Amino acid sequence: MPGKHLLDTNIVVALFKDDKEVRKQLSASTEVFLPSIVIGELYYGARHSAHVERNMTQVQELAKAMTVLACDADTAEYYGEVKNDLKVKGNPSSENDVWIAAVAKQHLLTVVTRDQHFKAIGGLGERQLITYQ
Repeated sequence: MPGKHLLDTNIVVALFKDDKEVRKQLSASTEVFLPSIVIGELYYGARHSAHVERNMTQVQELAKAMTVLACDADTAEYYGEVKNDLKVKGNPSSENDVWIAAVAKQHLLTVVTRDQHFKAIGGLGERQLITYQ
């Protein structure tokens, strides 16, 4: 799956668990990015885990090793577009996933996720969405 990819939290968790299929698929990526929202979700998960220090360190190392894309005013405009589109369609999504989709649209990245609900987001069609079961 060549191209530029934006990872959802569940894909990062799969990488942390050494999911060989996800690693194999991502190895062909041209570039891989993380939205700052995913880093936040990972820190939240680490703080609620049985191994807080180990998991916090793992997230910190990941954040240092990868390009993290933060939200800005342009992202906020895409967020408004995505959120409105979902409301019109009657397909609500989690706030964090709306922000992740906005970052992907802003930077023209392919979302890599296990969440099927990203398919309802306009502009993230099959070309811009890769899902794993």
